[in-house]
Amino acid sequence: MTVLNLGVLAHVDAGKTSLTERLLFDAGAIGRLGGVDAGDTHTDTGDLERRRGITIRSAVASFALGGLTVNLVDTPGHTDFTAEVERALGVLDAAVLVLSAVEGVQARTRVLARILRRRAVPTLLFVNKIDRTGARDADLLATVRARLFPGTIALNEVHGAGTRGVRTVAHDLADPVFREAAAEILAEHDDALLADLVDGRVPGPSRVRAALRAQTAAARATPLVFGSALNGQGARDLLDAIAAYLPPARGDASAPVHGTVFALERAAGGEKTAVVRVFDGRLRPRDKVLLRSHDLPERLARVTSFRGTARTAGPGDIVRVRGLAEARVGDVVTAPGGAVTADVREPEFGRPTLETVVRAPDGADASRLRAALLRLAEEDPLIGVAPLSDGTTALRLYGEVQKEVIAATLREAFGVEAAFEESRIVHVERPAGVGEAVEDMDWRRRRPDFWATVGLRVEPGPPGSGVVFRRETELGALPAAFDRAIVETVLLTLREGLRGWPVTDCAVTLTASGFAGPVSTAADFRGLTPIVLMRALDQAGTRVHEPYHRFELEIPEDALSAVTSRLAALGADVRDAKPDSGGWRIEGELPARRVAAFERELPGLTGGDGVWWPRPSGDRPVAGRPPTRPRTGPDPLDRDAYLRGL
Repeated sequence: MTVLNLGVLAHVDAGKTSLTERLLFDAGAIGRLGGVDAGDTHTDTGDLERRRGITIRSAVASFALGGLTVNLVDTPGHTDFTAEVERALGVLDAAVLVLSAVEGVQARTRVLARILRRRAVPTLLFVNKIDRTGARDADLLATVRARLFPGTIALNEVHGAGTRGVRTVAHDLADPVFREAAAEILAEHDDALLADLVDGRVPGPSRVRAALRAQTAAARATPLVFGSALNGQGARDLLDAIAAYLPPARGDASAPVHGTVFALERAAGGEKTAVVRVFDGRLRPRDKVLLRSHDLPERLARVTSFRGTARTAGPGDIVRVRGLAEARVGDVVTAPGGAVTADVREPEFGRPTLETVVRAPDGADASRLRAALLRLAEEDPLIGVAPLSDGTTALRLYGEVQKEVIAATLREAFGVEAAFEESRIVHVERPAGVGEAVEDMDWRRRRPDFWATVGLRVEPGPPGSGVVFRRETELGALPAAFDRAIVETVLLTLREGLRGWPVTDCAVTLTASGFAGPVSTAADFRGLTPIVLMRALDQAGTRVHEPYHRFELEIPEDALSAVTSRLAALGADVRDAKPDSGGWRIEGELPARRVAAFERELPGLTGGDGVWWPRPSGDRPVAGRPPTRPRTGPDPLDRDAYLRGL
């Protein structure tokens, strides 16, 4: 049986969770329809999701469609849960983008459409709520073609839009009028179809159907279905389109296993289950696998069992795996040994640019709060939980709604209250020059603080390189456990530079090493490495950089002066402004600390017609006195305080 992993994406309140329920019901996977208002949907399983009526964690539900198994992935719509959407996109074969027939093309819709186009994800459009007052069809289709997907082909039509008696009628490729209209759109990317049309011939149904399927798979054409998730109109047309036009999962079952941890689930007793999408190879119980991520060393694990009836998982399968105790969401699962080809990348949407400090109002709950936050970090590693020396915890965020959801989750799922400080922007540090330090173990003259010798050189790395570790010492000169202790400690130590911010784009070279027979331990190297590394970094110096967002902005013609003046006042670098579809399109960069303010002001500046797409775009050096962040523990540059803290 073939597999299709299908995501459902939309802006908030477009009805994607209701559509998920409808598809599961009409496909026979569930016996009754759940409702968002009633709080009994099958994919919003958390109490918080059901009460707030929003999707917070991506959820998977499966149904059969003929010989096709569809794994339906419902994703969050709110911008604060962008990381969840990104993870979903990483495991999808295709997507359904949901629009409201009443609200039409929203700003978030356009952002999602751009992401789908950029990633070339095969996409179907579902125009929901055609039964609501104010629903539009023909003019909305024109807007979709102008603003989202030029190659959009409506597979059905609406009669009585905006009324209780609304109904949809599927178009038939046997109809020469519809077939010719579809062929004209498809001919944009099909020279044979174009030649037929130029010669006055209408291509046959099979040719048009094949062209539509091929171009949908290549993300050049976009089938559209009108309907209502609540009354079921258009749902059958959408199911037919899923089966007819979306390409199933592909992969090499004979290759080494390659998958991604897509989600984590926990039983009432705390047992962790990893939800894994398999791309290549086969995964079986008792298999040994490596867990890989961009910011942690590889971890070896063994699959103990699958949850459910599956006995093996191949390309395209999403399976719930027990035994991966150290798994985090986003980890790549590969076979141990041999060449590693799995792609471990920094998030495309960028890391969170906000940080807050969380404390327990009741000091007795501090340890419980920290443990709960660490559990949440397993499900979303990008939030970057970091314990601070005063008993509080630093937490990274995409937005204030995410903060509210985390507070409610801590209270309801873990029974602990949390107080959040005002959010602040996360900066980074980069080495300004080259620095070097070494500490020798001279045990013949005195008993050293550490039975270890470590020498390290710090120097700037290329932009985007992160932290790179090198060796000038001979590999194997140290026992593997000691070498691993140095590498891991370097990565941990550089989470806080001279001013407390993470250090990036940095090359660290091991220039000297040594140990003393049976008395040296890995703990000696873990204790000494921060002292030597921070001395080298202090000699090199660092510069603090603040994050920026690249933006594209569409505004009405009469709003140009007000918008550009406000952008300039906020420190934006406007790189391009040109007329576009009766208005203006503006591109530029803006400090991340100014993004929230501009978002609040944009509707007033544009009469509610402004649309913009900000996304992280790197950083720039801070002008003036650089900001600092409190350290999470003793400063290794203060040797006495550091040694007392060990």
